[in-house]
Amino acid sequence: MRAKLLASACAVALTTISTHALAQDTAPARKAATQEDALQEIIVTATRRAQNISEVPLSITAFSQEDLNIKGVVGYEGLARETPGVVLNRPSANFNNFTARGIATNGYGANLQSTVAVYIDELPISTIGNTTVLDPTLFDVERVEFLRGPQGTLFGSGSLSGAMRVLTKSPDLRKFDAAGQVDFGLTGSDSLRQRYNLMLNTPLVEDELALRVVGFYRHEEGYLDNVGTGIHNSNTLESWGGRAILQWKPSDRMSVRLLASREDSNPRDSSLTSPSLGREKRISDRPDLYSGVLTSYNATIDYQFDGAKLTSSTTYSTFDQKFWVDLAGTFNQAIAFGLDANGYQDTFVEEVRLASDPGGDWDWTIGGFFLDRRHDVDYFYRSSPAFLAVRRITGLPDEYYQRQYVHTISHELAGFGELTYHVNEKFWLTGGLRYGKLDAQGFTEGGYNSAYLTYALTGQSGPLAMVPIPAATGVKAKGSKPSYKVSASYRVNDPITTYASVSTGFRAPVVNAYAGRPSVVNANDLIIPYGASSDDLTNYELGLKGRWLNGKLTAHLAAYYIDWKNIQVQANRTSDSVQFATNIGAARSKGIEFEIAAVPATGLTIGLNGSVNDAKVTKLSAAEAAIYGAVKGARLSSPRFQGSVFAQYWFNLAPELDGFTTANWQHVGSFPSSFPNVPGAPNRVSPTYGKTDSYSNVNASFGVTKGNWTATAYVENLFDDHSITYIHPEAFLASRFGTMRPRTVGIRIGYEY
Repeated sequence: MRAKLLASACAVALTTISTHALAQDTAPARKAATQEDALQEIIVTATRRAQNISEVPLSITAFSQEDLNIKGVVGYEGLARETPGVVLNRPSANFNNFTARGIATNGYGANLQSTVAVYIDELPISTIGNTTVLDPTLFDVERVEFLRGPQGTLFGSGSLSGAMRVLTKSPDLRKFDAAGQVDFGLTGSDSLRQRYNLMLNTPLVEDELALRVVGFYRHEEGYLDNVGTGIHNSNTLESWGGRAILQWKPSDRMSVRLLASREDSNPRDSSLTSPSLGREKRISDRPDLYSGVLTSYNATIDYQFDGAKLTSSTTYSTFDQKFWVDLAGTFNQAIAFGLDANGYQDTFVEEVRLASDPGGDWDWTIGGFFLDRRHDVDYFYRSSPAFLAVRRITGLPDEYYQRQYVHTISHELAGFGELTYHVNEKFWLTGGLRYGKLDAQGFTEGGYNSAYLTYALTGQSGPLAMVPIPAATGVKAKGSKPSYKVSASYRVNDPITTYASVSTGFRAPVVNAYAGRPSVVNANDLIIPYGASSDDLTNYELGLKGRWLNGKLTAHLAAYYIDWKNIQVQANRTSDSVQFATNIGAARSKGIEFEIAAVPATGLTIGLNGSVNDAKVTKLSAAEAAIYGAVKGARLSSPRFQGSVFAQYWFNLAPELDGFTTANWQHVGSFPSSFPNVPGAPNRVSPTYGKTDSYSNVNASFGVTKGNWTATAYVENLFDDHSITYIHPEAFLASRFGTMRPRTVGIRIGYEY
């Protein structure tokens, strides 16, 4: 029935627009009738000033809202598959971890700062593993920029191997504007996907004050059956939210931008599967929940001095999240064992920078950054009422055998700047420096514990004693280091620019919450180490950017060599799956990245991008191999090859009615889920070790445009590829495999006023 309804909706939409088009000959001509032969030049702000992407001396991929709409990209997955050298480890909604240029030891990174920083405007939303990272709705964005390599000298929050920036659109002070989009898709035979987006822009005082409001709602029925809970299509996602931006320009020199946004994302179960149970099956005692609510407030003030622009950005955000998961896989489902963790995060960010106006011999930027974050987590470890009754275990106030209340307070303070000297029109030099100080300290507020695990694993029954958990203050982890960047750029001629650069990055140190504790399950298992000190990364890069044939052909090429030393890694003790962080020797990553686009004929645009990467461990002591399970020469968690091919063709269907068709092939090679051996037992292969599948994803669409209306029929995952794209490295999950969403067909209708 749902398939028939969707087919009817597609037919009605396409027919309505076609009829409307034939009836109105005076509507403005669309893109096919005015197709430009040249590719559009992309302006980015990665250097903190508007600049043509071909002149930026770093490897960067940029997407406009039009690019996102054409390719059907609405979230992180599409961005990663379209960005060379980038992999998204996304086992489930709101569970995101980017890898750039092979800098990852597994796809999860629990307890560690993300190697790729994710920003929404000026707010860094990427934190550490074990926390959800919200899937933002990519509608009405100005641009998405993905910068590869360390990005510390122009961004307040440092990053080890890359930064992704989602830049929202500012209000238009001069004209009323509106846009809407609805999207109906069908996954399989009975999973309906609904997406609704709306934007309104209105000047309140012409040329001085304007308001832009965006709202969205998503209801995407799941496609997995949870055989443990008996729920069909269990991984349904419901998400809603919006933002309001007020732009005030009291003078030619001053501008004030106020933003308030909220996004509430609630997947009803995880999307991790158990292939042994059959296709699209998973198992847990109850739904695993990774939900989040992100609320942000930002005030950005720009003031144009003579020769320089001052920017102050102040952000306050809250992020409430659930991390509820069945942990019974730790003991092969022998006992009831789960965690309901509730997190509450408050973040204050202030960044101030002064950037020179372009056009002189010298370009410079100087700034300061401050972050104050409190992250509270309530850890509720549970059994189940049925298990407690069968085993005759009593004494608990409810099903929770341990409750622990903790919080972490962290700070980051940094000064940063870059200076560029234009020796002449063809040659310029850039140097950048950032000095950052970081600290983090954990606090245990209290709670209670019991001997439930001992009783459950040994078959004991009877009452459990509630043992209070005393309040405690953890050791403060501190780190302070400089990071730098130097580059030389040479414009061979007007269409070709080359560059060479060296840049560095590091991550904050980590203190393990259970440092020094033995295992209560196996006293002979390893003792949790103190923690991990900062790691260090140096990136060496050569690049070329060119534009030929009057803009009909563009190419961006980059080659890099990365030294990664004192690597921060995350592991789990075998007997009880307690997580810990430590350091191991060194690795190197080398590779090439390319992006090519061409207009070979009027109306036809084709694109090709890809990367080749070789990343592996190069230095490792016997002690490091034993405690972590790494092996010298082992590959890092990154594919050797990934790439995509895109084609779009515009054509006239009738007077004032244009059509277009697109096709997109994306390929990601296989890569290991983690290092191969068991921590503490270096000669034993870990049961959680594996390699993802090498997979391809094919999307296609056909659409028509008339005036302000566009209707697009599409298919995602055309060949219904069911490859394994993610393997969770920890044993506690019974369902540990991420797969592609099955074939989805649908229609997308958009309107722009």
